[in-house]
Amino acid sequence: MLYIVSTPIGNLKDMTLRAIEVLKSVDLIAAEDTRHSGILCKEYEITAPLISCFEHNEDARAKQLLESLRLGKSVALISDAGTPGISDPGFRLVRFAKDNGIPITVIPGACAAIAALSLSALPTDRFSFLGFMPVKPGARKKKIEEAARIGGTVIFYESPHRILKSLKDIEEVLGDPVIVITREITKKFEERLEDKASVLLAHFTQHEPKGEFVVLLSFPS
Repeated sequence: MLYIVSTPIGNLKDMTLRAIEVLKSVDLIAAEDTRHSGILCKEYEITAPLISCFEHNEDARAKQLLESLRLGKSVALISDAGTPGISDPGFRLVRFAKDNGIPITVIPGACAAIAALSLSALPTDRFSFLGFMPVKPGARKKKIEEAARIGGTVIFYESPHRILKSLKDIEEVLGDPVIVITREITKKFEERLEDKASVLLAHFTQHEPKGEFVVLLSFPS
């Protein structure tokens, strides 16, 4: 069995009882970063061996893990934070297991996009998740235009290194709309900000962006 296991997005206490139980029972844990996941395992006295499975080795690692699964071993897939495969490694391994007839189940839990949507106070009846914004300016602007066409509440992730660029592009493409930004959800410095793109741009120009950002915009459906 391949278990897709969600882990906390910040606060280690957000680990579910079932997730702990599964991670203690499996033969192998495929982790995005074994050093990072080692902290979680130590916290909950999980002793299963960790094996790295990240963006740049996922194809090769999937074949290795498939062989273990075929031999009757159980494998848990986790990412550094949240739900594997949601803008994190894991999709290719899950698809590979499915295509090869391996039983798969999911242990649900934290997801930054859904947590931010709940916190945003924006409409939740229709929403879209666009993952991380593209690195290149042209592609990023096209993605922002796409968001406006989709309508409803649109969610995307951004890094502290590119949040200023994304805010500038949103202001340029959409004409300074109101945005909700959440950062460091479940952590000590959790923050929710809501204002026009230009105001938030000025804020993060004066205050160094830190942590992982979730950006939300709401458009007419």
